Amino acid sequence: MKRFITLSLLLAASFVNAQAFKGKGDVKFDVGANIQNGGAGIGISSDFGLGENMSYGFAASYLLSASSDDLGNKPKFGDRIDAKFRFNANLGNVFQLDKKMDIYPGLDLGLRNFGAHLGFRYFFTEGFGIFTEAGIPIASYKTNPVGFDKLNNQFVFNIGASFNL
Repeated sequence: MKRFITLSLLLAASFVNAQAFKGKGDVKFDVGANIQNGGAGIGISSDFGLGENMSYGFAASYLLSASSDDLGNKPKFGDRIDAKFRFNANLGNVFQLDKKMDIYPGLDLGLRNFGAHLGFRYFFTEGFGIFTEAGIPIASYKTNPVGFDKLNNQFVFNIGASFNL
């Protein structure tokens, strides 16, 4: 029940805000819930526009609720946290979508792996909307992640809010 209430509060808090990609000089800040096998948590990311359709940024996540291993051990702080450098191709205008929408595939290089993500944003106003993003690891730094190493080396789904700074 405690996990359900925590996750519900995170999801409710994350449905707050988003922004359309404007190009060079644009700065975006996302806050959302992170859902994956064996845990759920929070994530933040920030992207900076490089050109009309490119951006780079940083992302961090922390698992608030994580499963214990077979021996009953709980994951430590270092097992729950991940940080990444990311690069996005913002393709909303390439696909001639409404200016309120953006699709952004990208690559990320993190503390745990090299991965890819695909996201979508819908903007209610210039600085307010929602986003959803799915990510997968392409190459893990450990050949065979076991135990808590699997927490940050798997499919992950994010949903939340984005702010245009």
